[in-house]
Amino acid sequence: MPKVFGFAGYSGVGKTTLIEQLIPRLIHSGVRVSVIKHAHHDFDIDRPGKDSYRHREAGAHEVLITANRRWVLMHELNGEPEPSLEAQIQRLSPCDLVIVEGFKRSDIPKIEIWREANGKPMLYPEDKNIVAVACDVEIDCDGLPWLPLNSPDRIAQFILNTFVHD
Repeated sequence: MPKVFGFAGYSGVGKTTLIEQLIPRLIHSGVRVSVIKHAHHDFDIDRPGKDSYRHREAGAHEVLITANRRWVLMHELNGEPEPSLEAQIQRLSPCDLVIVEGFKRSDIPKIEIWREANGKPMLYPEDKNIVAVACDVEIDCDGLPWLPLNSPDRIAQFILNTFVHD
């Protein structure tokens, strides 16, 4: 079972940008990384007119598209409840570390991304699963580690020390 941790924070604080910067650093350290991104809205990776779209529109429960560089499996829920984070993790291929973006109320260790300029309250200390706060200004986190948001090297090292090599 891979190590799992998440990034939590309100929209617009830079979660995706930070994760994008961390992935190559973690890979360079020898860690095989997968990501689960939770979307709070309906989304589609397919386009009308494409064969796979036509197959889904015709009622296929799953459509798997494969090519020489990647493959993707689209699963239609058709009124079924959204699978839990744990169920989604089990669907991933073997890896060392699963980074979760979103699922901010999940019961997994998380780094909170917070920006004062965003005007939103912190999730910490209400969320006891937050293990560190990454912020663009130094703040007192009541004993939790503060990580400088503009230093992906330091955040990657924290992740390696805390979640991978623990």
